[in-house]
Amino acid sequence: MTIKEAQEIVDKWINTTGVRYFNELTNTAILMEEVGEVARIMARKYGEQSFKKSDEDVNLADEMADVLFVLICLANQTGIDLTDALNKNLEKKSIRDATRHLNNEKLK
Repeated sequence: MTIKEAQEIVDKWINTTGVRYFNELTNTAILMEEVGEVARIMARKYGEQSFKKSDEDVNLADEMADVLFVLICLANQTGIDLTDALNKNLEKKSIRDATRHLNNEKLK
């Protein structure tokens, strides 16, 4: 699916199954919660933090999908075309960072 299709699918789901969008502030708070859940898994799976018994059934892909879902909700609510925004962002980074990382010893 394309990003545009994802935005349309999420909008349809919200307006049927979800009844309506939560307000933007609520969705921002939910986004932070979901990012925190991804961070929790990352700290335990790839970092030095130990897993707890309650962490055993975590699913990183599902948590990342939760982040994407809420981000798409916020984009839809604020009138942002994520395809266009991502293209512009990549163009900005390509110009700004064209040679930025070439001499970074940490990346070699």
